Amino acid sequence: MVDGCDASVLIAPNSFHKEERDNELNHALPGDGFDIVTRTKTALELACPRTVSCADILAQVVRDLVVMVGGPNYPVLLGRKDSLVSRLSDVEPNLPQPNMTMDVIINLFESKGITVHEMVALVGAHTLGFAHCSEFADRIYHYEKNVPTDPDMNPTYAEALKKFCSNYTKDPTMSAFLDLYTPGKFDNMYYRNLLKGLGLLATDQLMAEDPRTKPFVERYAANQTAFFEDFAEGMQKLGMVDVKTGDEGNVRDRCDVFNTFRT
Repeated sequence: MVDGCDASVLIAPNSFHKEERDNELNHALPGDGFDIVTRTKTALELACPRTVSCADILAQVVRDLVVMVGGPNYPVLLGRKDSLVSRLSDVEPNLPQPNMTMDVIINLFESKGITVHEMVALVGAHTLGFAHCSEFADRIYHYEKNVPTDPDMNPTYAEALKKFCSNYTKDPTMSAFLDLYTPGKFDNMYYRNLLKGLGLLATDQLMAEDPRTKPFVERYAANQTAFFEDFAEGMQKLGMVDVKTGDEGNVRDRCDVFNTFRT
């Protein structure tokens, strides 16, 4: 979403320059994940020098993880080149954030060549992972002046989150699973939760209410196979789209696995 499938988030910061991973939106990315990619890249360089990019490693391990936890398998086209550029300032304008309106989020995805239908399928990745309490605190503590809790949130769920996150200002690492019931399994529970007011992030819950996205949420909640098929297609497209133009195929066309990668 930031600058294409180019592994720019892996570039390490230094005392002179702030990189993508320095941005607060990327602080949830685990350090051991960066370490695994580094070790994998080192092993590949020893076996087959200057052939496999970190970007291709990321694209493949994402697919493999999805499969390992019960999600769909899909082909990953190879030949991406690693970026030499990573800027902290490029993150916020290009990543969806929990306080955005649905208009802004839809426009953001469409600017990358991703349709509303594809966006709803891709956001289904929230069946895994977590969000820090600070990302949804407004929904449970101070939604409006006279309405502290978002009325679209299941009240029992909201009260539980209030207790769980009560110390979040002192401990910014406090977080909750995006999928309340099956956080370690890739399934359609995320969409089923949304229809019950159990969406953790405001933007997630909005998808179950906005007329442009609600039909797809309902479809995936009722049909896991449809979700898997559309998610797989969306991931393949996301891995090929040139985010600067929104054109599908540009990344694939300019890639050559036999060229020397830049990193």
